[in-house]
This record gives sequence, structure tokens and C-alpha cells, in this order.
Amino acid sequence: MKRMLAFWMVFFITLSLSAQDKITVFFDFNKHDINEVANEKLVVWMSENPSVEVTKIYGFCDWKGTNIYNDSLSIKRVTTVFNFLKKNQIKVKEGYEVKGFGEDFEQSKIQSENRKVLIVFEPKKEAPPVVVNLKDDTLPIAEKFKAAKVGDKIKLKNLYFFNMTPRILPTSKPALIDLLCVLQDNPKLKIEIQGHICCQKVYDINELSVMRARAVYNFLVSQRINRKRLSYKGFGTSNPIHPIPEKNKEEEEENRRVEIMITEN
Repeated sequence: MKRMLAFWMVFFITLSLSAQDKITVFFDFNKHDINEVANEKLVVWMSENPSVEVTKIYGFCDWKGTNIYNDSLSIKRVTTVFNFLKKNQIKVKEGYEVKGFGEDFEQSKIQSENRKVLIVFEPKKEAPPVVVNLKDDTLPIAEKFKAAKVGDKIKLKNLYFFNMTPRILPTSKPALIDLLCVLQDNPKLKIEIQGHICCQKVYDINELSVMRARAVYNFLVSQRINRKRLSYKGFGTSNPIHPIPEKNKEEEEENRRVEIMITEN
């Protein structure tokens, strides 16, 4: 009864595998180590299929020996192959299917063909790239800079100034420290500090946007960031997020900002 069930199991598995990519390697009699021929076959297969994911590993034995012994030997062969794949950085799918059939399958008359492991694989499914919204104020600034490309702009959150002056409020120091850490952690990063103001129809009285951008620049230089990595520029009210005059304080706050543009990374 057991052999009949095993036969039908292998039969249906064989049907399901007919349209899938697979490779079979053979073992020496009563051995579970990968021999020289199997090793060479796997090496060639790996070189030709560098981006695959293994989904199933099945082990088989010839009929010699007891059922219990052959069941154990087939699992040992599966384990050997699994370890070989992992050692060679071949991706094995999480929750991959593993079976040791022992001798309970339709045996070939050629005994050497029964001592084997079958590896089923498919093209590796790469994870889709994570899209980072640079305007999402809930994200840490380090994550935004990590995802940003040359030309992208990142607003410095919680950076505030005394009214109508370029003096940075003491409560804004964490925002400056975050920017400083990003520059320290990314020595190839170069930026342009861009100042913007709100509320004025006149372009920029007293060049306030320039002075505020320069205040951030001066802080970074004082913390030993190389001047060659930094530049600054003021845009006044020429690039508002919301039309001027703004409708409320929230729109004023969004227009009154300092942004960091990536110039090189």
C-alpha cells in the first residue's frame, strides 16, 4: 500500500514538474556526498543560471537496503545539495519544498539513475524597488537622502528662523544636526542649500532667503564640512509651493522653507 501511494505521489509530482526548469545530479552508491561529476555539473549550471530561485529539492535512492535506511539517505542527499546551493549563494525560496522518496518511486533498471537529487528552479523574482516620497515629512531625513538622485530636493523639516531675520531658532538645532550627520555619513555627497520666503509680492527684501540659506551653510562649515561640497542660493518668493498671497498660515509655512538640492552623490 505504501509503495502504491508513493508511486502515485511521484507520478503526480512528475506531471507538475514537466513544465518547470530542473536539474538532476547523481550520487555514488550508498553515498550522500557530492561527487566530482555532480560538482562539475552544478558549477556549470550555476554559471549559466546566476539569477534563479530554487523551489523544490527531491532526493531518491536505489532499492538496495531497507526502506528506513533509504528514506534517511535520500534526505541526507537533499541536505547536502541544499548546503551546496547556500554556500554558493544560490537563492533557495523560503518555504521551499523538500521530499526524500527513498526507494519508493518508479525505479530505473539502471541503478545509477536512481541515486539522485532533483532540483527545481525558476527565475529569481527581484523585489520591486522601494519608492520613497521625498515630500513625506514622516520619513527620517537620512532615508530621503539615501533614495535621492542628483537634482532632487529635500525640505529641511522643523527649521525655523526669528521673524524677518536669518537667525536660526535654537529649537531648530536637531534639524541642522540631522543634515550634518547625512553629510558626514556620505562623504561624496554635495548639496546646494536653497532658501525661500513667503508672503511678499516683492522678490526678496534684504535678500532674506539668501541670508537664511547662508546661515545653514555657515553652520555646516563650522562643523568642518568641506566648503567644496556646499553652495547656497536664495530664491525669494520666485518658487512658491502655494500662490502668493497665501490663504492661511499653513501655506505661508510651506512657502517659507529651506530645501537641499543634491548636486553630486
